[in-house]
Amino acid sequence: MTWLIGVIYVVFAAAALITLWRIIRGPSILDRAVASDVLLTEVMCVLGADMAINHHTRTLPVLLVIAAVGVFGSIAIARFVARKDNADR
Repeated sequence: MTWLIGVIYVVFAAAALITLWRIIRGPSILDRAVASDVLLTEVMCVLGADMAINHHTRTLPVLLVIAAVGVFGSIAIARFVARKDNADR
């Protein structure tokens, strides 16, 4: 069972590295915004997996804060891009 946990964490780490690459290399702000949402989701999945593996709920408030940051960040970026698009017209 411990090797399976190791494999899970390796897969999450590889996905996080690929996502960080997209955040750094993303050609537009929307690509970077989507990649940052994916990275936040990956962090939430790792914390959720940790809670399931270790049978605790101590990190549940952290999950809620990360989810709120992701939602409000996406809304802020969408509003910024919409204003920039209207200013260009």
